[in-house]
Amino acid sequence: MSPSEDVKKEPYLRIMDITKTFGDLVALNDISLDVNEGEFVCFLGPSGCGKTTLLRIIAGLEQQNVGKIFQRGEDISRLPPRDRDFGIVFQSYALFPNLTATQNIAYGLENRKTPKSEIKARVEELLALVGLPDVGHKYPSQLSGGQQQRIALARALATSPGLLLLDEPLSALDARVRISLRLEIKHLQEQLGVTTIFVTHDQEEALVMADRIVVMSQGIIEQVGSPEEIYRLPATSFVADFVGLMNFLPGTAGPGENQAQCGTVTLECDYPHGFPTGSPVVIAIRPEDVRVGDPNQKLSNTIPCHVDETIFLGSFYRLLTLMPDMSKPHLVAEVSNNRMRDLGIKPGSQILVHLPSPLIRIYPDGRELFQ
Repeated sequence: MSPSEDVKKEPYLRIMDITKTFGDLVALNDISLDVNEGEFVCFLGPSGCGKTTLLRIIAGLEQQNVGKIFQRGEDISRLPPRDRDFGIVFQSYALFPNLTATQNIAYGLENRKTPKSEIKARVEELLALVGLPDVGHKYPSQLSGGQQQRIALARALATSPGLLLLDEPLSALDARVRISLRLEIKHLQEQLGVTTIFVTHDQEEALVMADRIVVMSQGIIEQVGSPEEIYRLPATSFVADFVGLMNFLPGTAGPGENQAQCGTVTLECDYPHGFPTGSPVVIAIRPEDVRVGDPNQKLSNTIPCHVDETIFLGSFYRLLTLMPDMSKPHLVAEVSNNRMRDLGIKPGSQILVHLPSPLIRIYPDGRELFQ
């Protein structure tokens, strides 16, 4: 392998063994992660999981207790923020209220003593890039929330940083603007090719925008993967519960190495789960993966269920069903309107459900999931 090929494989950002404490609180516990050049990575997790703390450490706004950070192979672990190559956008926009949009965008360039002619051209380029070519003369108070966030993004990009850090930049916006702006940000990132880290607690945002998602919980990384991997193959019950809607059924491992017992029903999955026979486990499957009304009763994992409740959700129904000898939790299935009509399903109906073995996941016992 040539040296040039080695360089290509070097990650743009390398986070190594980062630990951060605040008194007795461990905010980050031995975090390691590589981010490739041009990649869009989302840190996803609930409030207090450590995702914003990690972003602030990357920016130099917080100092880690232990660990190192390398950017393009350079150790930036102890560099002050002004000496690091990044642009940042905060949830609160953090625009200067006494400066126009043009002046806000130009601020970092002026600090670098960039010639005025270059500043003017760069600001005009960025205003056009974020779709606001005619608002340069306006002050932040004269702009909508979505426009302010676009200006904040343009300001972060003004100095052409190698790394763009976005700290929940859409959470203060209303739902319609948020949906529109997240696509704009993703398209802009793809157009510029800037390495981007985006912090969010919104799973849908992460699934739509990210090349890779880093799911975090209580200061650790639970899983790193593509949106499809995170959703389809959640590595832990936490990831399965946090990302999307998931059925969790209590059971025991066995009798076979790829089987689990749920009440009186034996379910098969497509992989050896590795748990001792008889040990408590959690059986998980997505509601949209539950097949309703399959006439072939010879298929494994086909179960007669009682429909306890039907919930109309516009384009589909959500069925709350009960498996044999189980009062709770419900097995939730999602069914199209046409399927509901064809099968005549209503509360009190008896239906057959099929749980495809490739789509079943088995996790260690997690009693908190059933509380």
